[in-house]
Amino acid sequence: MESDKIKGVVIITLPPPDNPSLGKSITAFTLTDDFSEPPRESVVVGQEEQEPNRNHLTLPLDLPIQTPSNQRSIPLSRELFAGTPRKLVVLLSIALVAIYLYSSSFPETLQELRSSEKNDDDRRTSLLFPLYFQSELGDSSDFQLKLGRTKGLNKDDLSAAFNDVLGVPKPTKLISSTLKSDSSAVFPVRGDIYPDGLYYTYIMVGEPPRPYFLDIDTGSDLTWVQCDAPCTSCGKGRSPLYKPKRENVVSFKDSLCMEVQRNYNGDQCATCHQCDYEIQYADQSSSLGVLVKDEFTLKFSNGSLTKLNAIFGCAYDQQGVLLNTLSKTDGILGLSRAKVSLPSQLASQGIINNVVGHCLTGDPASGGYMFLGDDFVPQWGMAWVAMLDSPSIDFYQTKVVRIDYGSSPLSFDTWGSNRGRVVFDSGSSYTYFTKEAYSQLVASLEELSAFGLIVQDSSDIICWRTESSIRSVKDVKQFFKPLTLQFESRFWIVSTKLEIPPENYLVINKEGNVCLGILDGSQVHDGSTTILGDNALRGKLVVYDNVNNRIGWTSSDCHNPRRMKRLPLF
Repeated sequence: MESDKIKGVVIITLPPPDNPSLGKSITAFTLTDDFSEPPRESVVVGQEEQEPNRNHLTLPLDLPIQTPSNQRSIPLSRELFAGTPRKLVVLLSIALVAIYLYSSSFPETLQELRSSEKNDDDRRTSLLFPLYFQSELGDSSDFQLKLGRTKGLNKDDLSAAFNDVLGVPKPTKLISSTLKSDSSAVFPVRGDIYPDGLYYTYIMVGEPPRPYFLDIDTGSDLTWVQCDAPCTSCGKGRSPLYKPKRENVVSFKDSLCMEVQRNYNGDQCATCHQCDYEIQYADQSSSLGVLVKDEFTLKFSNGSLTKLNAIFGCAYDQQGVLLNTLSKTDGILGLSRAKVSLPSQLASQGIINNVVGHCLTGDPASGGYMFLGDDFVPQWGMAWVAMLDSPSIDFYQTKVVRIDYGSSPLSFDTWGSNRGRVVFDSGSSYTYFTKEAYSQLVASLEELSAFGLIVQDSSDIICWRTESSIRSVKDVKQFFKPLTLQFESRFWIVSTKLEIPPENYLVINKEGNVCLGILDGSQVHDGSTTILGDNALRGKLVVYDNVNNRIGWTSSDCHNPRRMKRLPLF
C-alpha cells in the first residue's frame, strides 16, 4: 500500500556513557518521488551502479553510523566536507590573487580570451597580402625615407583652376604652412633594402578590377595611386595610370577630406568642388593629388572575396626621389593609425579589427607577407610594448630606454617627453638614430680597422672595403655586433628587447663594399626620434594592434603565414 512506504529515516545517536554532556545527535532523511531528471537514473553505491530503490535508504559505505567515543557526532554534510571549506577558501584566494596580478600585467590576453567566445565563422576575418621583391639594380641614392606630412592648402590659389578630364578645378599651387601635428600621408610582399629600398604589394581597384602595386608604408596615412587626371609629373609605374570618373571625386565636405586637410590653418574653401591634398615626405619627396572613392576588391584569408568603396588619393604630381622609386610600383599603401588609412577605413565599416601586420624575410631574394585583421596574430611568443597614444600623432610610436651596440650603451641626446621615442616605419629603407647615438655607434665601429676593414668616404652612408671584394654580409658579419633596443615595460623585472643582428643593418653595395644601414637622423622628423626602417624589421613578424594600442614582434622566416586559432574561454 502507498501508506506503507517509508517516507523518511531518522537516526538518533546517543552520547557516550562516560561523557553524557555531549548530548544526542539527530540526523534526518526524507525520500521524495520528485525528479528533475528522467526517473531511470542510476545512483552509485561503492563502485557499482544500481537502480534506485525507493523502499529503503542507501547510505554511503564509508558513512560512520556511530562516532568514536572520544569525538562529538556531527551532521552528515559536515562529516563529508570536514576541513574542506578552509582549504577551499585558501585555494580560491590564491587563484583570485593570481588572476588579478595576471590581468593587471596582461590585460590584452584576457580581452583576447573573452573575444574568443564568438564562433570563428561569426567574427571578423583578415586580409592577407603577399609582399613582392624588386630584383632590378638601382642607384644607392634611391633609398626611401617616408614619414609623410600633409601640407596646408593656400585657399587663395584654389580659385586658379584649369579644366581636366574630371571637369573640376585643380589648384595650381600648394604651399607649406605651420603644421599642427606630424601626419603621414594576407597581401604578398616583395622588395629589398638595397638596391631598391622598398617592399610592395598589390590591390585591385575599380570595375573591372585592375591591380596596382603599392609601397607598404606604416608611416603614411593616405593610400594613393598615380592617375591620369591628367598627370603632371608621374613615374614610369608598373601599371597604366588610374583613370577616375567625375563621380569618383570626393567632396571637400567629406569627413575624411577634413581629416586629410586637418593641418590647414584657415577656413574651408567655399568654391571648392573637390578635396585636394599634398604630402611632403621626410626625404623631401612630395605627392600632389585629389581624393577619390572607388571600389576595392579584397580577398579574405578564408578565400572569400569582398567589394567595398574606399577613399584614396588620385596622385597626378610626384616630385623628388619618389619618382625614381615608381619604376616597379604605382603608389603608396598608407597603413598608419589615421582615420583615412586603409585599415582604419575597413575597421570603421566593420570589415576587420584594426590590426596591421607585416613579415619581411631576411632573405634578400624574397619578400614576405602583410595582413589586415587579427587572424594571423600569434597567441604566444610575441614581445609587446605599449603604443604611445596621442590624438595628434598617427605614427606607430613607442619608447626605448636603452640602446646597446654589443654590450656598450649608446647615449641619447634629447631630454623631456621626446627622449627615447621610436617610430616603426616600413616606408623607410634604413634605420635612423639620434645624432649622439649615431656618433657613438660610428666611434665604436672604429675598431674594425684591426680586422682589415678600411673606411670609404661617403656623404650619405659609411662603407668599408677589404683587399678582396665582399660577396655577402656573411663574409664580414662576425666583425660586427648586434644592436639591442630595450623598451619601457610595466614591471622592471620584465625586459622587452628587440635585437637587430649585423646581417640586418649591413648591406653590400655594387662596388663590393659593406655599408652601414644605420644613418644620422638629426635632420629627420624632429631630430630626436629613432626610426626603425625595413632593415631593422626583417626576419620578424611585426604587429600594430590599434585595438589594444600595442606593438609586438616575434622572430619568423616570413614564408608561410599561419592563421591562429582562438583559445576557448574557460
